[in-house]
Parts: sequence; structure tokens; C-alpha cells
Amino acid sequence: MIGLNLCPFAASVYLGDRVRFQVSEQRSAAGLLDDLRQELMHLHTAPAEACETTLVIHPWVLNDFIEFNDFLQICDATVAELGLEGELQVASFHPQYQFAGTRADDIGNYTNRSPYPTLHVLREASVERAVAAVSDPDAIYENNILRLEALGIEGWDALWKAPPAG
Repeated sequence: MIGLNLCPFAASVYLGDRVRFQVSEQRSAAGLLDDLRQELMHLHTAPAEACETTLVIHPWVLNDFIEFNDFLQICDATVAELGLEGELQVASFHPQYQFAGTRADDIGNYTNRSPYPTLHVLREASVERAVAAVSDPDAIYENNILRLEALGIEGWDALWKAPPAG
């Protein structure tokens, strides 16, 4: 994300140490939902200066993309149930992420691919500020697709096999 600048807002939050990484050890969707609830409440109560966003990484559950995608409706319902609509939202990343109407190997899907299924809890105010700071927010997605097309599947695979920098 950061190295390819797929999200132009991620670097400052990451470098500012305002990203919370939570690895869920849950083995069921119900357990993961409990972990998500905890993270939603944590982000709701934490000052943005200390924690801007949370990544809930869950390697043991929802490895099937269709099940994961269906679970996202439950995530949205949970945000509403907790009275956090308009404040927090859940974005999604998955090893087999596939946008509707695309082939599985379409390079555009890689904008939302990750090593493990991941729920990204975002503050809506942060998203709104970030989008307002960009003259053409749609260009972000379009530029991401162009960047990934130039990289290609082989280039993407090489990035995953390269040793970490530093």
C-alpha cells in the first residue's frame, strides 16, 4: 500500500504511529465479530492523535473470499448496532479479493489484496478530510489501476518475494 502509494493517505498515518494492528486469534466468525466490536469501541474512544485507524487481521477465519464478503454485511450492521454510523466504517482486504464484474486474475483486484483477510476500521472524518484534500479523488483509483497494470502480476509477485528493505 505505502510502497506503491496505492493509498496516498496511508504513509503519514503509518509513519506517525497512528495505526493499530490487531491480530485476531479467533477461529469462528462469531469470535471475529466480538474482536471487531472491541476494535470499533476502541477506535471510537481513542483520540485520533493517538490512533487514527485499526487493521484487524484474522488469519484463521473467513479465508474463503465469498464468506468474507458476506461477513462484511454483518460488519456494517454491527457498526449501526453500536451507533457508530457516520463515525466509523469497515473497509476490507483479502488474499483473493475480487471486485464484482472482474476476473480473479484482474490486476485491479490487487488494490484490495492482502496476505491475510483484514478488516480496516476507519474514522469517517479522516476519510472525508483525506478526500477533501485531493482535487480529484477518483483519480486515486484510476492511478492505482495504471500503476498496477504497469507492474503486472509478475511484478506484484516479485514484490512479495523480495526481502524487506532496511
